[in-house]
Amino acid sequence: MKIKGPLVHAKFIERPNRFITIIEIDGIQHRSHLPDPGRLKELLISGADLVVRKAPGGSERKTKYSTVMVKHKGQLISLVSSLPNQFVKEALEQKKLSMFKSYKLIRPEISVGKHRFDFLLNDHQENKFYLEVKSVTFVKNGIAQFPDAVTARGAKHALALKELVESGEKAGIIFVCQRSDAISFRPMWERDPRLAQAVLSASRAGVKIWCITLNISESEMTFCKEIPVNLTRPDSIQTN
Repeated sequence: MKIKGPLVHAKFIERPNRFITIIEIDGIQHRSHLPDPGRLKELLISGADLVVRKAPGGSERKTKYSTVMVKHKGQLISLVSSLPNQFVKEALEQKKLSMFKSYKLIRPEISVGKHRFDFLLNDHQENKFYLEVKSVTFVKNGIAQFPDAVTARGAKHALALKELVESGEKAGIIFVCQRSDAISFRPMWERDPRLAQAVLSASRAGVKIWCITLNISESEMTFCKEIPVNLTRPDSIQTN
């Protein structure tokens, strides 16, 4: 998938709130929109190299730029949490993901009751399949983890998919790691045990769970690999 340009190199200075980064370009500081509300503390460190995009001409935005990527340990990591949905949509249309080659994309943004899921697919037998996409940026010791920040919405989605499957429908969650260095995935039990338990319960009910990694460059993001998923609670996490 192509990345919209032109892009500009910048330095990270600070993050005054969840959606704003202060960046420096050619010695001048600017406010830049951050489209990822996660904690990102291991990525957004003082002096980090950023890739940003200038706001469209004539825009009434209060920020002159959007923060698109950060360079961390030699690799670019996307900080645009909406890009995984765009990537998955294109990959579904072009049948580039092996787990979905027998599926047909019916439509994005499908509402079921009080919930809205990212995609509605049909399998080879014309059965409906509801798919939710989650963006991952946190990796520690090769293990991709989600969520980086507590997400009540994410837990509700997982439990809603669980209910759909228990009612006879088919559903899945694909975690899209916007970097290439992860070798396995697990929920971040330490940060959001409710979400982690919801995903585990959904999986046990029959919701399919996948995680893929992406190669990121300044011009495109491409599929890297599917990695193993481990949903079980680590022994070090205490139950209530």
